Amino acid sequence: MRIVPSLLAGISLLLPAIASAEVKLPTVIDSHMVLQRDVPLPIWGWGDEGEEITVTIGENSAKATAGADGKWSVTLPAMKADGKAHSLTVAGSNTIELEDILIGEVWVGSGQSNMEWQLKSTHGSAEAINAADFKNIRLFHVPKVQKPAPADDVTADWKVCTPENIPAFSAVLYYYGKKLHEELDVPVGLINSSWGGSPIEPWTIADGKSGGMYNGMIAPLQPFAVRGAIWYQGETNCLQKNGLAYFDRMKALIDGWRASWPQKDLPFYFVQIAPWSGRYEPGELPALWEAQTKSLKIADTGMAVITDLVDNIGDIHPRNKLDVGNRLALWALAKTYGQKDIVYSGPLYQSLKVDGDKVHLSFAHARGLKSRDDKPLSEFQIAGADGKFVAATARIDGDTVVVSAAGVSEPKHVRFGWHKVANPNLVNGAGLPASPFQTDNWSGGTGE
Repeated sequence: MRIVPSLLAGISLLLPAIASAEVKLPTVIDSHMVLQRDVPLPIWGWGDEGEEITVTIGENSAKATAGADGKWSVTLPAMKADGKAHSLTVAGSNTIELEDILIGEVWVGSGQSNMEWQLKSTHGSAEAINAADFKNIRLFHVPKVQKPAPADDVTADWKVCTPENIPAFSAVLYYYGKKLHEELDVPVGLINSSWGGSPIEPWTIADGKSGGMYNGMIAPLQPFAVRGAIWYQGETNCLQKNGLAYFDRMKALIDGWRASWPQKDLPFYFVQIAPWSGRYEPGELPALWEAQTKSLKIADTGMAVITDLVDNIGDIHPRNKLDVGNRLALWALAKTYGQKDIVYSGPLYQSLKVDGDKVHLSFAHARGLKSRDDKPLSEFQIAGADGKFVAATARIDGDTVVVSAAGVSEPKHVRFGWHKVANPNLVNGAGLPASPFQTDNWSGGTGE
């Protein structure tokens, strides 16, 4: 950011009786940023009461007058991604000139430690860091801070994605943005706002109340135009035994963010948390999985399943973040960007049909069902009316799975991967894994 004093501001230095505040911008509006293409562009800041402000980018210009609280805002017309670097000027008692601004796609990444997890601490980090020289990917890292009320600003800078700037950035968000950049061939801006160990509640705004992390780390970004958000969180709420109630928290989070951003239909793609042998109480992780899968019933959402990406079941932080980011990107490419030929999800349970001593299971996203490791399908259990589950034999029949077990002549319910160290091998033709499920009053969605 370059601030140029106007002639009037220079004269005021000679007149001690006259005080004047500089026009200022929030840090999310700065040189090297990416502006969201194809949507109106809010630009805002602060100045003296009554001060007239003019904001210009290219041939577009808008004027505002600072209110009694010093705040002002304008909305610039939507712009197309043109591959060019732009300048933006904000003129009042002083002039601010922003440079190297790109037009493209902007995404927010949030959640707890698995979203915060730095690229330098992941598998393949050395090669990934050395290759991270993308002048059209821009990074904005929000520092950890909680506030009792919505804050106006954060202490951060937009940075060009380079091997020097990327090591401490969110690995999942980076890989997600890199995939979008490569597939869409437009600039991508990535805003990381995450905090290890955080439950979902501090990120939420609902019923007129807002959490400290929302206040300190999300509110200052608004109303900066973004395309959508990705979310990787839930481990702490699983430890807190929220179970199916986590769905209500997810809905409150998504609805609140959408209501407070100009883009009311904000796409929201999230990661189903990974299996872990640690401190989850029996049944709690599967219950939270069902809550996350139920969240697919909320419009414009998507879920990346990662049961197959855990290399150390004792580590709550799987180190393969490349595939996590890429799987989230599949949802965005298919749903947000309309790439119709993309398989974006693994099999998600839909319904069952009992036929004698066998249960036929139907799935969404089931084309090309197969075993990931060419071994018999694993992690299926079946129960009769007594509710006692036993290991089951499962075989693929087209786009369905047929399940049975010796000794269960009248089956009623099926479970799949329904425990905290699950590692099932059912995938679809694209190699994407099936989500764990149970068939007794199942509440999950399919994201179709």
